[in-house]
Amino acid sequence: MRAVMLMFDSLNRQLLPPYGGTDVSAPNFARLAERAVTFDRFYAGSLPTMPARRELHTGRHHFLHRGWGPLEPFDDSMPALLDSAGIHTHLTSDQPHYWEDGGATYHTRYTTWEIHRGQEGDPWKGVVDSGVASMADPRAAQRRQDDVNRQYMATEADHAQTRTVDAGIHFLETNHDAGGWFLHIELFDPHEPFFSPDHYRKRYEQDDDGPRSDWPTYQKVVEDAAQVDHVRREYAALLSMCDHSLGRLLDVMDEHDMWADTMLVVNTDHGFSLGEHGWWAKTFQPHYQELVHLPMFLWDPRTGRRGERCDVLAQTIDIAPTLLGFFGQQAPADMQGTDLAGAVGQGTPVRDGALFGMLGGHVNVTDGRHVYMRSSATEANGPIEEYTLMPTRMRSRFSVQDLRGWEPAEPFGFTKGVRTMRIAPSVRVVNSWRHGTMLFDVENDAAQERPVIDDDVELRLAQLLHRRMRESEAPASQYVRLGLPESGDLSAEHLLVRAHAERSAESAAPLPTLAELPVVDLLQTPLRRLLGDRRASSVIEKHLPELIETEPMELSPTASLLGLARGGSISAAQLVRVADDLAKVLRAP
Repeated sequence: MRAVMLMFDSLNRQLLPPYGGTDVSAPNFARLAERAVTFDRFYAGSLPTMPARRELHTGRHHFLHRGWGPLEPFDDSMPALLDSAGIHTHLTSDQPHYWEDGGATYHTRYTTWEIHRGQEGDPWKGVVDSGVASMADPRAAQRRQDDVNRQYMATEADHAQTRTVDAGIHFLETNHDAGGWFLHIELFDPHEPFFSPDHYRKRYEQDDDGPRSDWPTYQKVVEDAAQVDHVRREYAALLSMCDHSLGRLLDVMDEHDMWADTMLVVNTDHGFSLGEHGWWAKTFQPHYQELVHLPMFLWDPRTGRRGERCDVLAQTIDIAPTLLGFFGQQAPADMQGTDLAGAVGQGTPVRDGALFGMLGGHVNVTDGRHVYMRSSATEANGPIEEYTLMPTRMRSRFSVQDLRGWEPAEPFGFTKGVRTMRIAPSVRVVNSWRHGTMLFDVENDAAQERPVIDDDVELRLAQLLHRRMRESEAPASQYVRLGLPESGDLSAEHLLVRAHAERSAESAAPLPTLAELPVVDLLQTPLRRLLGDRRASSVIEKHLPELIETEPMELSPTASLLGLARGGSISAAQLVRVADDLAKVLRAP
């Protein structure tokens, strides 16, 4: 028995031919759909990148207890369990987060592993004159380092994606006659920056000599339609490169006639917003369908089904139990996922509701038709707590300030009797309250453009969410944050959609483009400086009094009105009103 998993990062379902996409050349995804079962209702769980990988290992949700971080000492790990059973597990990846503080315990769970450097500003090649070390802004330094790295990936053969797939193919060529192994090929692409060789870009009429715009920020869109289209074409070019890499894998499996006893999983962690709902990227906006309704393909020799669709509601947490089951291993009791053999073979239901979200953001649930996005009940969006024995974040350790206040927490069932550190993080990434609680009928409104206000449906979905939270052993703080009882039944008093509808609509409105806004220079001026002008301060106090009440030192030195709006802290309507009045007061003739 052998198994291969090809995992992409930020792969958008709606652009792939098996899901109706027509704008991207991806013939190998169509070829894959003929060889495998295509899932129509597959959802993410814990978000974003590393939380999704923790689910991949452990088969359970963690976003109610922890944000971005490594595997914990008490976590089950699917590849480690296979290794313990005598199955050789091998990882080849160019995912840079594996060798950072917040991801450093994942790749070492495999029997053997290899990494390929250079993606997304990975601190790989050292060029002192680049100025990376002297840049105060970490994001600017990362982009400059990425410029350095690209100089060492001048050809497709040198590209980190190609090197990763080369290594996977080498493993297959070396071991295709052997049994008892699991190969995990994990590609960082098509994650941003959308860096691909020019011959892929030419397919989409991108100008090789013009300026490249392949790294959108995690903000609301203010670019015009032509600029948005340019970025989407850069993504399409990289997706076509990913399709080529998929084709290389399929070719090797064909060449060595591996289909009879080799499972193939092709999946992703989440999607990427390319202007949908007025947003770029992920994280700061609600988790709309383009981010969480995922492509998933499974060839399972146990069932022999191929070229078919599966409409069973499944999630990332099901992948670990499926791989364990394929190798004849029992999934640990702490895994919430289910082996998908029954879903693929007989259409056996897996669950009636899929839970998904991110620490501090909305807690969401879908029954396959409706999506319920539960925000915090109050603007404080708290309390938020993290439970960990591994206090690191993406690229850093927990701050001394955070660690000074930690308290021992009683064990959860999944911590196997181990007490963890309960920590209230001093920095919060998102605030779900700004967007409000929302309900959508995605069966009739797949783009989620028409929120639903229906008390009966909301109550049913809220009860489903409540049940899923209990099954995940959500801490008491999450129920407080969401305005839900920790136990007992829900009733009309716990509903929020109707009460939040006006705020949700205002928050969801896209921003004007820069060309449509007056006094853009003032909107981009650091707020600390702008508030020093009495006339500007009076305008801001009129429309955004909370900014006047904020201590100046609490504002980032670079924070601006436009930046706050792009991050979702100021609505489009508020920004326009402030901009119009600033123009009248400061730019009137």
